[in-house]
Parts: sequence; C-alpha cells; structure tokens
Amino acid sequence: MPSNVNTQFSLAVHMLTLLGRRPGVMQPSGALAGSAGASPVHVRRVLGRLRRAGLVRSRNGPGGGWLVEGEVCAITLDVVWAAIHGDGPVLGLHEASPDCETGQQIQDALGALDRRAAAALVAELERTTVGDLVDATVHA
Repeated sequence: MPSNVNTQFSLAVHMLTLLGRRPGVMQPSGALAGSAGASPVHVRRVLGRLRRAGLVRSRNGPGGGWLVEGEVCAITLDVVWAAIHGDGPVLGLHEASPDCETGQQIQDALGALDRRAAAALVAELERTTVGDLVDATVHA
C-alpha cells in the first residue's frame, strides 16, 4: 500500500542530529544524503527550510557544507516542526465539495480535531531537543 506520509520532518531531525554530532565541522549535503538514504536535492530542500528558520547555515565551495546554528540542546523539536510544516494542518485535510452539506460539516469537525491534534503534537515536541537525540544516538 503506497504511503502519502510526509517524511520531511524526520529527515530534518536526522540532518540536525548528524550535524549536532560533529559541531563546527562542515558536512556536505551528499554525505548527509547518504546517511539518510535520500537524494542530495531533497536533503538540500529540507536544509533550506532549516536555514530560513535560522537552525543551520551553509557555505558553498571547497570545504563547504552545512553546520548547525547554536547549541543543539536549545533546539526543541517543535521549532523544527514549525520550520518544516509551518502552521498548516497536521491531518492533511481534503477540500470538500461546496455543494455537499456533509462535506462542509465534516470540514468543521475535522478542523477542530486538527487544531487539538496540532496542540498536542507541539506540546510533545517541546519536550525533546535535538541535543537529546544526539545523546541518544551517541550513547546507543
């Protein structure tokens, strides 16, 4: 069965954890992509979102690559979630026909559920830092 699950968040956390394990060392996107089993283009797109959020920085050219900005123990996963997903729905709501009464009512009900689910997700993600994951992967 095909999966429509967006993996950008887990990829972003993977990249930040890798970068956090070697602070101050530029990591080329090809090496990061190899670790994640993803294409370098996809990795650069995700890292671009993290860069816009101020979580990583990059340098082009020989010796270039990516670095995590700041201390990984200060980066909570809710910040990473926001950098990747923004404030969009977490449940992937569909567009209902404006002519369908049930469709409109289910949109309202699912919208309320989505807001509660998003609040619960953010509350849980606030509890974990990238530093926690660095520690978990170094000492595993």
